[in-house]
Amino acid sequence: MAKRALISVSDKAGVVEFASSLQRLGYEILSTGGTKNLLQEEGVPVIGVDEVTGFPEILEGRVKTLHPSIHGGLLAKQDNKAHMSQLDKQGIRPFDLVCVNLYPFQQTISNPAVTYEEAIENIDIGGPTMLRAAAKNHAHITVIVDALDYSTVLSQLEKDGSVNLETRKKLAAKVFRHTAAYDAHIARYLTDQAGEESPERFTLTYERQQDLRYGENPHQQAAFYRNPLGSEFSVAHARQHHGKELSYNNIKDADAALQIVKDFDEPAAVAVKHMNPCGAGRGSTVYEAFLKAYESDSTSIFGGIVAFNRAVDEKTAVKLAEIFLEIVIAPAFTEGAMEVLTAKKNLRLLTVPFDRKVAHEHLITSVEGGLLVQDQDQFTLENGDVRVVTDRQPTEEEWEAMKMAWKVVKHVKSNAIVVADSQMTLGIGAGQMNRVGAAKIALEQAGERSKGASLASDAFFPMDDTVEAAARAGITSIIQTGGSIRDEDSIKKANEWGITMVLTGIRHFKH
Repeated sequence: MAKRALISVSDKAGVVEFASSLQRLGYEILSTGGTKNLLQEEGVPVIGVDEVTGFPEILEGRVKTLHPSIHGGLLAKQDNKAHMSQLDKQGIRPFDLVCVNLYPFQQTISNPAVTYEEAIENIDIGGPTMLRAAAKNHAHITVIVDALDYSTVLSQLEKDGSVNLETRKKLAAKVFRHTAAYDAHIARYLTDQAGEESPERFTLTYERQQDLRYGENPHQQAAFYRNPLGSEFSVAHARQHHGKELSYNNIKDADAALQIVKDFDEPAAVAVKHMNPCGAGRGSTVYEAFLKAYESDSTSIFGGIVAFNRAVDEKTAVKLAEIFLEIVIAPAFTEGAMEVLTAKKNLRLLTVPFDRKVAHEHLITSVEGGLLVQDQDQFTLENGDVRVVTDRQPTEEEWEAMKMAWKVVKHVKSNAIVVADSQMTLGIGAGQMNRVGAAKIALEQAGERSKGASLASDAFFPMDDTVEAAARAGITSIIQTGGSIRDEDSIKKANEWGITMVLTGIRHFKH
């Protein structure tokens, strides 16, 4: 008796050639709807599923394969006499191969204009059911969900007359990964549509982007996965034009650089090392912005990552080429800039669509045994309760300096202090165990440039010692969250030194 294959695919790439090869190998082919019509048009002998079930497709095709004549043939244990006897009694024949892929739900909801009704109609029911049944019964059935596996299956069938168990196990596992991801997209979409912010289960699915040579260190294995429905304004969706493959640390640092530079409206450049900015600048051109970012800390930028929010021109590229950098990220590179930068063999050049930076995603952090999920920190000064709490009001220049420092301190690991003027950072203290320690690092880095500059703190001052250190260094304006039971001590100290202080009411912890 001829072996039987059930083929029903939404993505029809390569299916005619695959079905033709199976037919030449002696397989009888059953199919449905559009797949059946295509195979018939291409001259591949095919039997309609409705001919086997004796029941027509109904409900606009919603019901066609959900029938014992199909699922009996999918689920029967072919080495079990009782099972096979029951099939014989009911006139059901078992399947040997199943090739199914699903309605394009992911692609459907990727369209911003998709309606709820369109999304619902693209939830496949029969396809996942057939796949799961065949994958469960992989001891007897070869199941294919990915056209990339056609050649592997045909190769084994042509050589050995069957697909070996090891391959069937791998294909079955792939099926369950595929259906799990499919259901995860549906669950996420419907959860969002229902307005559920903290559902009892949080289901994620990601697609492998690339295997990495190693993780943070050479002894750690790693891979990079991306959210297929995630923000296009991301490293995961960036286009790499030149240079070596991205490493684990490259990816994390590049993401950090993007998150900072996207907060600027005017031309800006940000340099990042080890997830922290080491310099940020803004100007009337990207060249001016980069010079300021470079001058912020011309030592730490070595081996760093630089991100721009405007296209990089040739003049800026020449300056960039003078420094050893790992990555340059921008919305675009001019032809001249590309010629200059591609002369550096290992420099990675990435472009990201800055016009698509509006997407909102959750931040997900793994801890052993679990995940932490939170909204992105999108708060700005406009969201806060900004108050001048000292006797002296800020000058216009001081306001601009405080705004600059506040934009950057949001992205610095806590405890965080940033010293800046209106155009650039001057000193950054990151990740310290106490706030005055972070301030001393930032002020020491800024040096003489602290005189007349602004200081920003990501959280309140628990004591007035940070104000004291800032004043002695020449800081004239301070912006911080406020909220300490000892706020008055810091305000009093600022008044003693003639410093203007602004409280924002917004904390920007970053752990």
